[in-house]
Amino acid sequence: MRHTQLRWFHAVARSGSFTAAARELGVSQPTITTQVKSLEDEFGMELFVRRGRRIELTETGGGLLDITRRLFADEKEAADYLNETRELRTGHLRVGAVGPYHVTDMLAAFNARYPGLYVSVTVGNSRQTVDDLLDYRTDVAVLAHVDPDPRLVAIPYRRHRVVVMCPADHAFARRRGVRARDMAAQRLIVREAGSTTRRAFDQAMREKGVEPQVVMEIGSRESIREAVAKGIGLGVVSEAEFIPDPRIRALPVTDAEIYTYAHVVHLSERQNARLVRAFLGVLKGLLPGARARR
Repeated sequence: MRHTQLRWFHAVARSGSFTAAARELGVSQPTITTQVKSLEDEFGMELFVRRGRRIELTETGGGLLDITRRLFADEKEAADYLNETRELRTGHLRVGAVGPYHVTDMLAAFNARYPGLYVSVTVGNSRQTVDDLLDYRTDVAVLAHVDPDPRLVAIPYRRHRVVVMCPADHAFARRRGVRARDMAAQRLIVREAGSTTRRAFDQAMREKGVEPQVVMEIGSRESIREAVAKGIGLGVVSEAEFIPDPRIRALPVTDAEIYTYAHVVHLSERQNARLVRAFLGVLKGLLPGARARR
């Protein structure tokens, strides 16, 4: 029994005519008649009772029609599903990120372009985020720092200045910026060792010959903000992480280039995967001219 025989049987049973079925399927009437007769002969039973030009389903034929209705309904559903997936009306994009600040504008743009897609975001540290990507638990990742790896493609997305936060009543609050050497006499609240912001700040201070007075390390940007507001010290964060607060001022370091970076990363072997390609297309619209580097 071939799939085409079932399709031709279904067309005849539905239309009640070999001629109408042949017209619908674009084949000759003798061809469809022969194929239906072959199906009957293969199983040794009649599917239709022929009464001159009229045909009627036998009991067996009626039972088979119920089956073919379900069969071809499922076939259409499968085709519709694949077409919708191909056109990105449905699907699940999995994003890994080291924090919500760099990824939210991308997700907003992606959702506007593909509102039917479901997006989930896993937030973790850099190592976890890379491992999830390599283990196929995520489709794309947003990272501040990417070590060279032939398995990965990293696309520079944004850079953000590192700023110094001070209480609104601090002497620095009246300035437009601070100098690196100003940090030497200040109590500083910084991110944990190894964080991208901390690495960038420490390197800039070393280059300027400044040894900062770190009094507190905090892994939470929100906690740094609250510590600064309470007057414990000056905070050091990425500008992308700074939320305007009347209690606090954010100042650039005017004599040092201190930046953190955001990269969109995906597996090299998956660059043509439909969801990955769609996400990169949205990214390109956000940052024209962004080029992948390996």
